[in-house]
Formats: sequence, C-alpha cells, structure tokens
Amino acid sequence: MTKTIIAPAAVTVPNVPLSPGVGFGDLVFVSGQLPIVQGTGELAEGIEAQTRACLDNLKTVLEAGGASLDSVLKTTVFLKDMNDFGAMNEIYAKAFPDNPPARSAFQVARLPKDAMVEIEAVAARVK
Repeated sequence: MTKTIIAPAAVTVPNVPLSPGVGFGDLVFVSGQLPIVQGTGELAEGIEAQTRACLDNLKTVLEAGGASLDSVLKTTVFLKDMNDFGAMNEIYAKAFPDNPPARSAFQVARLPKDAMVEIEAVAARVK
C-alpha cells in the first residue's frame, strides 16, 4: 500500500507543511479543517458558521479521497472555548444524524487564525 495525498482545490491550505488529507489503504485521514469559507478564503464568523465551514471543508476532503461524512469513523474537535460546545454540537449533529462517529472534543489555548473551532477526522473509503 502507498499513501496518496488528497488536496482538493476548494480547500484552503495554510502555509504550513501538511496535506489536507492522506489516503492509505481503505482509510482517509483528514487534517484539522479550519473554518475557512470555500471560495472566499475568509474565516467564517460565529461558532455556528465556523462549525459549518469546518464540516464543509471536511466533506470536500473526504469526497476527494473516496470517503464521505457517512463513512467517518472518528473525529476530533478542537474548541477555543468549551462554552461553545453546545452550539458546535447542534451543527455537528446535523452532519452526522445517524450512527455518528466516535469523537473527542478538547478546549485548546489557541487555534490557527484565531479560529473558534477546528475538526479532523478518520474515515473509511466508500466502496
């Protein structure tokens, strides 16, 4: 097996050494997705919009790698403020309405671009 880099044009990559996603065998590993709105390159405003933007970017990388939100096995959510957990969770739940993936959530001191949320995932490729 070899790893494949997944880098859809719609997803903005910060100027750091990372790939938006990496495929290996039947798995897709998606780097933490920031709440950068596709097409504008701007940071979304507010926790709800930022969560949606993270999930949109996550979906784009997953689909480019042959996976989908339905095939996500595990996510990690990084929050600037754990007080935003409820609002984030409402939007997150809409992306995973049935059989949600395993998940961890952490409050962190700071995120790139001073984002309020960042989401990473591991998924199975859809056959």
